[in-house]
Amino acid sequence: MFDMPRKLRAVALGAALSALAAGVTLADGSHSHEPIGEAVNELPLFDAHIHYKEPAWSQFSTADIIELMDKNGVAMGLVSSTPDEGTIMLWKYAPNRIVPEVRPYHDDVDSGNWAKAPDIEGYLAERLAAYPHVGIGEFHIHKLDTRDEGLFLQIIKMAKAGGLWLHVHSGAGPVRWLYSLDADVKIIWAHAGLSTSADDVYALMEEFPNLYADTSLRENNILAPGKRLNPKWEKVIFAFQDRLMIGSDTWINEQWESYSEIMQSNRRWLSYLPRDVAEKIAYQNAERIFGRKVSMKLIGTR
Repeated sequence: MFDMPRKLRAVALGAALSALAAGVTLADGSHSHEPIGEAVNELPLFDAHIHYKEPAWSQFSTADIIELMDKNGVAMGLVSSTPDEGTIMLWKYAPNRIVPEVRPYHDDVDSGNWAKAPDIEGYLAERLAAYPHVGIGEFHIHKLDTRDEGLFLQIIKMAKAGGLWLHVHSGAGPVRWLYSLDADVKIIWAHAGLSTSADDVYALMEEFPNLYADTSLRENNILAPGKRLNPKWEKVIFAFQDRLMIGSDTWINEQWESYSEIMQSNRRWLSYLPRDVAEKIAYQNAERIFGRKVSMKLIGTR
């Protein structure tokens, strides 16, 4: 084995220590920045995946929802609901805290049949004209049917005309298909694909440099035993730190009941990141794409 001279060993050691001090990415792919740790609790959060659905209205008032956000340092959130009235109730109660988006679900239209329902374009156009939604979604594509191309072209046209995002709950295939219809469409990938592997999430986000994702329901995938991040998810996070946002996905009342635990879980995995990366994912990416100012000063306000 080659025996490095003592002087060269000393130079190499010095370079390695300098790299650690500077916080660069090392040759093995590991990151040497000091993690933010407990200081993560000082950061405001932007919850990029909230629902205030009709079953929640009787159990959680609009005031209750904002109080839950306050309790957990959630300064602002992206909200869609079934029906859209839930989102609008929250937005009217706390317009400085709620960023509304409209999903196509209402009456008998749900995640399984919405793309076949009559006049979805008309319903979306009516809601978009009435309220300041920033996106269309979260909507589901459970099984891609390319015969729905006409509908999706209309939705993309509406989105582009209004500078809106599509918040898409699907696997990787439908996202690719949407980009094939229009390469410039703005997409937030709900749950980063939910059951999509970290390797496939990496591949899709690398393939489409304009694709954003929220990480709601992925906390247990991102966290690994032993107070560390899953290495494959760590690779995703550092590579696409400018395009990720956290979320809670309050799709059922039990999620609201567990809201504090969910947000604590998000802060836990963010705590293992350098401050600059944690800040981007916690709130700065959302600030940039939605044109909002997210601050702890919003806590306790409406």
